[in-house]
Amino acid sequence: MAGSIGALSTLLLRHALTDRLDEQLAAASERVAARRQAAAPVGAAPVQDPRLSSSPQSPGDDDSRPAAPSNAVPIGLDAVGQSTGTLTVIASGERGGGSDADASAGAGGATGSAVSTVKAGYIDDDGNYRILTDAQCQALLSLEVTGEPVTVSVGSLGDYRVLVTEDSASGDVVVTGLSTSSDEKLVRAQLLAQLLIAIIGAVIAALAGRALVRTALAPLERVAGTAERVASQPLARGEVSIRERVDAVDVASSQEVGQVGNALNTLLGHVDEALTARQRSETQVRQFVADASHELRTPLASIRGYTELIQRSGADAVLPEEAVHALERVHSESVRMTALVEDLLLLARLDAGRELEHAEVDLVEILLDTVADARAAGPEHVWELDLAVLEPPAGLSQQAAEEFVPEPTLVVGDEARLRQVMVNLLANARVHTPAGSHVQVILSRGDGDTLVIKVADDGPGIDPTVRERLFERFARGDASRERRTGSTGLGMSIALAIVQSHHGSLTVDSRTGAEDHGTTFTVTLPTSLPS
Repeated sequence: MAGSIGALSTLLLRHALTDRLDEQLAAASERVAARRQAAAPVGAAPVQDPRLSSSPQSPGDDDSRPAAPSNAVPIGLDAVGQSTGTLTVIASGERGGGSDADASAGAGGATGSAVSTVKAGYIDDDGNYRILTDAQCQALLSLEVTGEPVTVSVGSLGDYRVLVTEDSASGDVVVTGLSTSSDEKLVRAQLLAQLLIAIIGAVIAALAGRALVRTALAPLERVAGTAERVASQPLARGEVSIRERVDAVDVASSQEVGQVGNALNTLLGHVDEALTARQRSETQVRQFVADASHELRTPLASIRGYTELIQRSGADAVLPEEAVHALERVHSESVRMTALVEDLLLLARLDAGRELEHAEVDLVEILLDTVADARAAGPEHVWELDLAVLEPPAGLSQQAAEEFVPEPTLVVGDEARLRQVMVNLLANARVHTPAGSHVQVILSRGDGDTLVIKVADDGPGIDPTVRERLFERFARGDASRERRTGSTGLGMSIALAIVQSHHGSLTVDSRTGAEDHGTTFTVTLPTSLPS
């Protein structure tokens, strides 16, 4: 729309300027005619050809302009009131005869007859008289005598608005022209101004539109911010309460935002209620497990004690073979049940977030003890302990390697629990790999202030379906009720809970290929507690 208005205004301006220039051209043509009528007849041969003149006259805008001889410029071009940019061409076929030294033969006239004399000149921008070239004269004299203004290109002078007339007295063809350069500059200036206005308007409109859009979308952005803050909360576990809600001001800002805000508030309310119910249920379950496990410890201890007492006191008594076997079974099952109860109590304590002991623990000492115990429990396996953390880094000179003093392999935590992690991992490697398998334990330094323990075996690997739930409670590789391995399915979940309580991580990588197979557990522990 704005472009159409600009184009229309430019066309109207150009039309108005053309009309004004035509009026000025008519006035200039009349001044030429008046000046020719007042001039004396030319009776003598011209002194100098005006197209060869090197001393042009300097016209003025009033009577103070120096008079120019008739043979220097075309008569009429020196008329009072002629402005810069005016040109005049006079073509005569009847006057002057062949004695005129500046005759220009061969210039085509509008009358259709040969023109023997042509006088042509113009006033430049500095007010000086200048001479038109033959090509410029021919371009002007080729026009028809219509008495109506036309636009023509005059070579290097640019476009002119010219009027071609015929002197009724002498029959001379008189061409009067005014330059359109000033009008064209004015049109270009208007186009430039319109372009600048359009650009400024577009920038202002864009900025205003952006401000309006941002203002309109600000409530929606705050709603999105509320959703992002809720999404960033750890909702998977633990006690969580969602306090974030969309403000009433944003809800009332507009109908659309209000609908989204109300829906989000309702959703957050339902989620908060669900999380509260989940936490209440988990708390009740943990409390039940803790209470039940605690209550089971006493009868289990009694069962173990009585079976051991019978076995000791009745060692010399002759008991039926079935009774001896029954006592052994009762004793072994009570031991296994006691271990299960202790594991459940430990998980309940960890879930409740009870603080563990915090003291400096030497991981090298723990690994030396637990690997030695594993070697004794599984002599059919090949056990290897690699304390890479104590070795000098690669690339040191011999002298630097000899002078190398390893940093202490200390972490802050509960030594008994960290031992339990290693016992569980090594027992898992011993139980779930065939005899002759190679188990390697590596202690190295990780990124930052961390120590990394890797327990790697070359066993058959862990089935992908089991690997996905490996750290879940009561997850066993052997899902049958026979429990051939004697596993309760709590070892890995206990190890993970202990490591996480020490602000560390426990991951597993397992391969089950025909050639490339094995399992690697990686424990990463910080050397200091996070502040």
